[in-house]
Amino acid sequence: MSTPAAALDGKRTLKLMIVDDSNIMRRRIERSNQFEDLQLVGTAGNGEEALELFSRTDPDVVTMDLTMPRMDGIECIGRLVALKPSIRILVVSALADKATAVEAMEKGANGFLNKPFTDRQLNEAIAELMR
Repeated sequence: MSTPAAALDGKRTLKLMIVDDSNIMRRRIERSNQFEDLQLVGTAGNGEEALELFSRTDPDVVTMDLTMPRMDGIECIGRLVALKPSIRILVVSALADKATAVEAMEKGANGFLNKPFTDRQLNEAIAELMR
């Protein structure tokens, strides 16, 4: 949703990638995005797809599920941060235990949102991430 006006006021459009093995959850996050300076560049169903998509789209912001097939979110976070240290990652997961959240943050995640969540909670978490 990039607009010429946004380019004129000095704000740059950030690129968003959504990573979750649930198609329903990917669509929900996509629909709740209320930021005109955040453009969806793609969605992935697991960590391997996310790395491949990352190489083509170079996102700035990522929402990341943790429990996924082929490559989980914890490993994917570490690899994305190694490729782009400035990337901002919001973990969106039903895994609410503190140890998992701490491990995700140690790998380079910047925020954690528990499922289920409201659109307001998601948008507040993304806004915090973009600050």
